[in-house]
Amino acid sequence: MFFAVVFTAATVFAVSAPVLAHHGNASHEIGKILTLTGTVTEWVWSNPHCFLKFDVKDEKGTVTRWVAETQNPVSIGKDGWSRRSFTPGDEVTVTLLPVKNGSPIGLVRSVTLASGQVLRTGADAAPTQAP
Repeated sequence: MFFAVVFTAATVFAVSAPVLAHHGNASHEIGKILTLTGTVTEWVWSNPHCFLKFDVKDEKGTVTRWVAETQNPVSIGKDGWSRRSFTPGDEVTVTLLPVKNGSPIGLVRSVTLASGQVLRTGADAAPTQAP
């Protein structure tokens, strides 16, 4: 009986390891947080992850299209996000963890809307009004 339990536990671990690896942060600069202000071009509300695409203009006028990934609709929906949170043309300030290779891609920490509403992800994800 002991061996059956150990075998079952090992099998469950082996099957679930790729799922855990998929949700890792190895590709992100964990110690680096960027705050970017830009204009929404697209909001993708879908499983397994939602994506906010937005354009950021630098001091020289060069526009960079950023893609910011967040969690699935069920998880962020509980924190005040919805399929109608953003529309193209909305001005947003996005706080994110950028990827290590320097591409304009990141993992969303929070998004502040022009109204002052702050949408957060993760453990401190209660929606708030900016001070």
